[in-house]
Amino acid sequence: MLAEQQIAECVRWACEQEVNAPKPGNVNIWSDGHNMAVHDFLVSAAAIAPVMAQPGLNVGERILHAIEATRKVVNCNTNLGIVLLFAPLCDAIQRCVSFDQLSSELETTLNNLTLDDARLCYEAIRLAEAGGLGEQAEEDINQQPNVTLLEAMALAQNRDTIALQYVNNYQQVWDISYKQLTAALKCGEKVEWATTIAYLYLLTRVPDTLIIRKQSRHIAQAVAQKAQLFILKMNKNRPLSNSTTELTVWDHELKSHAINPGTSADMTAAALLLFAFEQAFDSDRISVARCL
Repeated sequence: MLAEQQIAECVRWACEQEVNAPKPGNVNIWSDGHNMAVHDFLVSAAAIAPVMAQPGLNVGERILHAIEATRKVVNCNTNLGIVLLFAPLCDAIQRCVSFDQLSSELETTLNNLTLDDARLCYEAIRLAEAGGLGEQAEEDINQQPNVTLLEAMALAQNRDTIALQYVNNYQQVWDISYKQLTAALKCGEKVEWATTIAYLYLLTRVPDTLIIRKQSRHIAQAVAQKAQLFILKMNKNRPLSNSTTELTVWDHELKSHAINPGTSADMTAAALLLFAFEQAFDSDRISVARCL
């Protein structure tokens, strides 16, 4: 089993690598954006890592305490989606003796979510002051829940890909983000470019639901089509790093129109966490930060 400190290192590493990758439209090492800065994400990563790794917390407690820790260091929503995705993973990993067990243990975690988990999660979402949620006819976030957290996520799955991950055992994270991340790393890509590759693949295959909620499905589809152009270039044996100028232009264009593919970024972070856990199991002699 991974030690508490190992899990904390994995969480912090995944969050840091996500913001260090040049992912167009998100806050990244190239540019700040959406009234947030890279520093906000780095201090948030440090804040949530020990909470996510703490043993004995249920998923709802892990989510709420992580958002509380975040709000102590930043006055903006840097990581709600990341926290929602990381909490079940960090609960499940504490029962694993190998990385191969994680998928089944994650399913156990999700199937055992409770009404209390939902209540604490709703409180965390309100505390994070997340935008673009809107009002819902059933189990609105501004009301007290009457269902388990899994049932609440099932109600939201058609409008939020993060909620969908709770329902399908993180299928898109495993099958798209993690698969493309690890494939790129095996081909010799540096972690920041492998992360961006995974992000672009996710954008093309799963229209970003934060964009859909804040702007429109049409804009989300346009972003997906643009991401596909970069993938086509890569498929012609052109490394993504050769498209730095075009990616920078697109990054500025998205931010100038307040278009933030935040859901895709959060799911990419979850893929990085999976990879970090895998590396920690494969070699517990070294820290995650030195794995690559």
